[in-house]
Amino acid sequence: MSLAIEFPLSNENLQAAQPQYSIVVPAYNERERIGGSLEQVLKHIREQKWSAEVVVVNDGSRDDTAGFVGQFAADHPEVRLIENPGNQGKGYAVRNGILNARGKVVLFTDADLSSPITEATKLFAALEKGADVAIGSRWLDPSLQFQRQPLKRQIMSRTFNLFTRAVLTFPYHDTQCGFKAFTQRAARMIFPLQKINRWGFDAEIIYLAHHLKLEVAEVPVAWGNDERSKVHPWRDGFHMGLDTLKIRWMSLTGGYRKPATE
Repeated sequence: MSLAIEFPLSNENLQAAQPQYSIVVPAYNERERIGGSLEQVLKHIREQKWSAEVVVVNDGSRDDTAGFVGQFAADHPEVRLIENPGNQGKGYAVRNGILNARGKVVLFTDADLSSPITEATKLFAALEKGADVAIGSRWLDPSLQFQRQPLKRQIMSRTFNLFTRAVLTFPYHDTQCGFKAFTQRAARMIFPLQKINRWGFDAEIIYLAHHLKLEVAEVPVAWGNDERSKVHPWRDGFHMGLDTLKIRWMSLTGGYRKPATE
């Protein structure tokens, strides 16, 4: 079991055992779902004969997520567990996982696999064609949604997207789909600059990719709503709106300047 590390691995450690793919799974109180999801991910990795690791980041779960994943990792060498210092938020967990991932390509996915792991091939193909970042989209081809959100959530999702596009002045149809892939180079440009630790981080990392002039491909993916979603539509929607305004403010005031060493 690994302790939380908030800094990228050294080049020496990265090159020591570098798989082609890293799949990062942030997890908070996911004991009931994580076992089935990990089984699906490993099954697909083995079917595709990928050189890959699975990095589960436990975000201070109050249930037995950490204990279960720790035992699972002991039995499956492809899996690693990283522990956050308490509950920090999904954005923090994703950043911690990605900055400690070893793969040449890094993907993060929700613990419920709302986009099936088989859809990862679409994102990887976009990177192989030259994109630096590939983001899964539920709305480029809505016919791929096999389980729709309730109408109220759909309306809120589309309204938030219109608001985000207007404030951050970028063209992407879906910022919140929890299925995104990065080349290692792009990940190590974007994530050290990320500042949002909770739900608004998705829009921030896409904005940073846009701001850094990286090529972003938006890719339609299959997706199904899980009624056990931990996102509260009103409370979290309000905070995501505030985060969007914060991103714009930090951009205008120089909050995203690259470190001087770069």
